[in-house]
Amino acid sequence: MRSPITGIAALFVLFVVLIVGYSSVFTVSQTEQVLVVRLGEPVKVVTEPGLNFKAPFIDTVIPIDKRILDLENPSQEVIASDQKRLVVDAFARYRIKNALRFYQSVGSIPAANIQLTTLLNASLRRVLGEVTFITVVRDQPEQNSQAVYQRMQTERQREAAEFRAQGGQKAQEIRSNADREATVIVAEANSTAEQVRGAGDGDRNRLFAEAYGKDPDFFAFYRSMAAYENGLKSNDTRFLLRPDSDFFKFFSNSSGKPPAAPALPAAAVAAPKP
Repeated sequence: MRSPITGIAALFVLFVVLIVGYSSVFTVSQTEQVLVVRLGEPVKVVTEPGLNFKAPFIDTVIPIDKRILDLENPSQEVIASDQKRLVVDAFARYRIKNALRFYQSVGSIPAANIQLTTLLNASLRRVLGEVTFITVVRDQPEQNSQAVYQRMQTERQREAAEFRAQGGQKAQEIRSNADREATVIVAEANSTAEQVRGAGDGDRNRLFAEAYGKDPDFFAFYRSMAAYENGLKSNDTRFLLRPDSDFFKFFSNSSGKPPAAPALPAAAVAAPKP
């Protein structure tokens, strides 16, 4: 009879064999090349697709794409030699031919893209900085030229709209501040005018009272002259008054008092006896 320990040992051995076998093979696809690294040192480069073998647990497989790779550069502004601004969309295409040298130089595709982007930007600025704007756009196809001009027009319109918005906001702030200051100034002026008017009315009433106390006749004369000035204006004012009315008392007598009645003769005063 078979011992259970034997069965367990056989399963364990089978498991180890599977692990070792799985760690000893790798597959290379048609779109990539594989660099085998043993303990950090490159061992070989496999470029042919198919099944391959490696030392288990100590070899590392690094796949490297062998197709044409894309490098998209974000839009950036470049100053031409005539100080005109150009917004450039650039791209690059490259292929990795020597996987070992690529691994020793940059290590990975993202690291390579970073370095290539730096080189691409430097080349763009160097080349476009030596030519004028007209030189750049005149040899382009008509469709590209129209796209360039359309983009320039859109950019200028955006800047103009932004400037107008900022100017409108600034103008609104200035108008609001001016209206607020004008309101404050008018309120302060009205307050000051009311205070001055009140003080003037008080002084006038005081002077009138003093004048009336000192010379009632002069006060009455002054008030009558003021009434004549206000009532007899040159706007076709008409009055229906008796000539001997109190309103015209200073016209008949400078003192404003009615004339004294003439004295009657003594003979007329004494009534005759029958």
